[in-house]
Amino acid sequence: MFKFKNYKKDAEYTYTFGAYPTIELLKLMPGVILKVFISTSFYKSEFFNNLNEICIRERVEVVTDDKFIQRISPKENCLVVGVLKKYNSKINASNNHVVLVNPSNMGNLGTIIRTLVGFGISDLALVRPAVDIFDPKVIRASMGALFSINFEYYNEFDEYLSFAGNHNLYMFMLDGKEKLHEINQKDNIKYPFSLVFGNESRGLPKEFSNYGVSLAISQNDCIDSLSLQIAVSIAAYEFTKELV
Repeated sequence: MFKFKNYKKDAEYTYTFGAYPTIELLKLMPGVILKVFISTSFYKSEFFNNLNEICIRERVEVVTDDKFIQRISPKENCLVVGVLKKYNSKINASNNHVVLVNPSNMGNLGTIIRTLVGFGISDLALVRPAVDIFDPKVIRASMGALFSINFEYYNEFDEYLSFAGNHNLYMFMLDGKEKLHEINQKDNIKYPFSLVFGNESRGLPKEFSNYGVSLAISQNDCIDSLSLQIAVSIAAYEFTKELV
């Protein structure tokens, strides 16, 4: 059995911090759970009965251990820690995809995952170098939505293209040739689609405009660009508003 320590990228396990993401884990992927730790204060929580009932049903061990939670959690008010074994995931070639090229911020990635689930996009491709999707900060920011998606890492964008060759590619760039708000009227959205975004600070390299339709999200001149998670949210809404 594992001796649980502070999270490291090369560890075989990771954590959910907080009751809500832990309950989502229990509901969606109980087979990967190793143990659930709770604080003595959690017995008074409105979530205790729900979590405890699921753990009993799924035969997941629950341990009360305040010291462990204080040592392992980055926040003082954390009352629940779920421990799960990392698992393999693959995206579905026939589904719509979002592709993140070199994402570097864990909070952004978690927020993006939660947004994609909300708009019905279940497949996420990540092109290395990329943030660790199993980092507890990503899981917490996703509020457990990570357990509702398929994800897969690729070493190069061309490696992703060889897998998703039948997809219609939409590259989101500041100097995109087409405007996002016009694409429905001009071209109609073609399925299955891949919505491709670059790094938070650099965006996509110029040569990516040669891969597919380059799109820009219209904005005024008061800011230089939208944040990555906001851009993904706007794009995901526009591409799925007829589907959700």
